[in-house]
Amino acid sequence: MRSAECECNVECQAANDLLQRFRIPHSAFRTLIMSHLPLVPVLVGPTGVGKTAVAAEIAKLRPVTVISADARQVYRHLDIGTAKPPTALRVVLPHLGIDLIEPGERYSAGRFARDAVVWIDQVRAAGREPLVVGGTGFYVRALAEGLFQEPPLDPVRRESVRAWAARLPIARLAHWAARLDRGFAGGGRQRAARGIEVALLTGRALSWWQREARATGAMRPWYIHLTLPRDVLQRRIAARVDAMLEAGLVAEVRALIDDGLDPAAPGLDGVGYREVVAMLRGSLPAHGLRDAIIVATRRYAKRQETWFRNQLRNQTSDVRYQTSEVWTLDATESPVTVAAQVLKRWQSALLTSDI
Repeated sequence: MRSAECECNVECQAANDLLQRFRIPHSAFRTLIMSHLPLVPVLVGPTGVGKTAVAAEIAKLRPVTVISADARQVYRHLDIGTAKPPTALRVVLPHLGIDLIEPGERYSAGRFARDAVVWIDQVRAAGREPLVVGGTGFYVRALAEGLFQEPPLDPVRRESVRAWAARLPIARLAHWAARLDRGFAGGGRQRAARGIEVALLTGRALSWWQREARATGAMRPWYIHLTLPRDVLQRRIAARVDAMLEAGLVAEVRALIDDGLDPAAPGLDGVGYREVVAMLRGSLPAHGLRDAIIVATRRYAKRQETWFRNQLRNQTSDVRYQTSEVWTLDATESPVTVAAQVLKRWQSALLTSDI
């Protein structure tokens, strides 16, 4: 196993040397080396679709370890509102990528990718198989496609652009980001501002840099996109919110704030937590908390679906360099049935190298 990994690393380095020496287009370079990377299933989908339940069933039949690609589950003490896998499940199905930092700290997609490369090697060294599971698309992309090398930006001009961007309302900021970069997929103020400054200061769109200056990923991803009819997903979301509130979500947040955590700290700005913070501050009535969380979660799930649909299936980003199409799988059936479908195709892929 280790010998094969060393051989893969040598081949990838040789391909990278060719890229630099002969200016091979990055798309061709990626196609050249992707076949040398190990196949890793990547189970994605919106919050509430049932990813954890399917992974649990897969684990009953294959020795897998979950690499969690969830930007909210990295926080310690934020357990209920992030729907972390229960402790009993994590005893029988190891999870990596959970409980990494304290609320108030930040954890980027780049850091996740670097950490996950180490985790994947550890999982294989232990004789198990990695299974990436999560709904944070940027984490998935950073791991599967590698980190792009951001161009050097003049600090003085950068500060000038940032000052200009800070004066714009978010709608105008997004407008300019889309004008300067046709690949802009939307997002918050920080993402839009970054796209603008890269485009203005380098003369090329951020999506171009992400496509052409991206290092090689650490794996060959097999994307399994779990979906549900909208009405079914909305019912699951409502049931999930009810379960969180019953489990003590409000008490979880109150205890952290009482211990001195800033209510505006990273971690508490996530869906569910920010609504509880608003209620505790008195800006949201208690009787409106449930509905507010449900609405916010539905919107979040819609953004996730849009991201996976556009970035994976329509191949408008660097994820297009995968060697096979994304498998969209209806998760209406029981987790046992869905897991059986995944395992059947996974086994076939390993035998025939079709994926």
